[in-house]
Amino acid sequence: MSGAFCRHARVERTGSGHGPLAGLSFAVKDVFAIEGVASCSGNPRWLETHEPAPYTAPAVRRLLAAGARLRGVTLTDELALSLTGENAHYGTPINPRCPERVPGGSSSGSAVAVASASVDFALGTDTGGSVRVPASHTGVFGFRPTHGQVPFEGVLPLAPRFDTVGWFARDAVLLERVGDVLLPAALRTADVPSPVPAPAAAPGPALLAAAADAPSALVLWSELGEYLDRQARTPFLEAASALARALDVPLLEARAPSPARWLDAYLTLQNLEAAAHHRAFVERHRESFGALIRRRFDAVLATEPARADGAEAVRAELIRGLGAIVANGAWLVLPSAPGAAPLCGLPDDAVDAFTGRGLTLAAVASLSGAPQLGMPLAESEGCPLGVSLLGPPGADRALLAAARAITARLATAPLLVPACQESS
Repeated sequence: MSGAFCRHARVERTGSGHGPLAGLSFAVKDVFAIEGVASCSGNPRWLETHEPAPYTAPAVRRLLAAGARLRGVTLTDELALSLTGENAHYGTPINPRCPERVPGGSSSGSAVAVASASVDFALGTDTGGSVRVPASHTGVFGFRPTHGQVPFEGVLPLAPRFDTVGWFARDAVLLERVGDVLLPAALRTADVPSPVPAPAAAPGPALLAAAADAPSALVLWSELGEYLDRQARTPFLEAASALARALDVPLLEARAPSPARWLDAYLTLQNLEAAAHHRAFVERHRESFGALIRRRFDAVLATEPARADGAEAVRAELIRGLGAIVANGAWLVLPSAPGAAPLCGLPDDAVDAFTGRGLTLAAVASLSGAPQLGMPLAESEGCPLGVSLLGPPGADRALLAAARAITARLATAPLLVPACQESS
């Protein structure tokens, strides 16, 4: 058994039986409302204090209407506040690619359900990497859409300005088919507003809405290599080069806008929103959380609102830097995670150090609202390492089509597999 599915509720729903996803099975992270089912959200006190949902979340209803069959709800980190997938109450879903290592979180069960072939695809949520990181750790495709493009109604919020519904699949064709159902029918880059207003007389966030449907180049932000494990640097760089060859575009290098400030900025803004949504529950039931999550919620509740202005300035700077790239039709290529999945059971401080680097890499999409596609194209330490493409808001369908084209190319010219050698 993989440990991917929740034990508190056996949930199955039959789909319409016809449509683009007919004959396929899926699972959903246990933060989605399913009519008549109480969610535990990774915490037993949450389960005890919340009634069964009166309706099913729209994202789940879309999949059922498209013919897919719901096979169950999957384990999550407590209130979706972790990137490891280790739950102090319900255990750790087994990473089928590297069983001694964590699966990644907080959408841990959904990633494992797909990676272990228990279902064809699965829904998760991604606020600060909770789809992208477990997809990388378990060796599957993962997609975080443009913020706001898939309805979040009926899903437990963490930080609504960053929360997205994402999904996992074992192949790019199915990843795109699920996107065809979940994404708006006419989603185009030009239809999506910029995340924040552009400052006067400076290339800013407005440029994020001006990219073509396919990249003219891939761009590496060279400083992001500092957030990778040493063993992961060469595999990632070689996979990025091969990815550019597969897309027949140049691979360029540029400087990132102050990545050392991204983590604090992201956590400040996330924590202020998480506190607004969960303060009452956390203060009342603080002792119900595992030690690591309790410590994180202590930080959430202690975050000072006065820090928001500085965080917003960092966010705007990042978006301007990204805008300068996509205004010329390029996409960003970046690691989906800092390296191979960490070993299970590491001390909390070691977990926090890896998580901090993971959140820094994830902050590009989270702070900008841009879509990010994670692909299992490399390995490090004998375990999967995801490589991501990030386009401008609204480029969701273009990214999904690119993944399909890349994998089709690999079928005849294996440019990316096997992954590159470890650095010495």
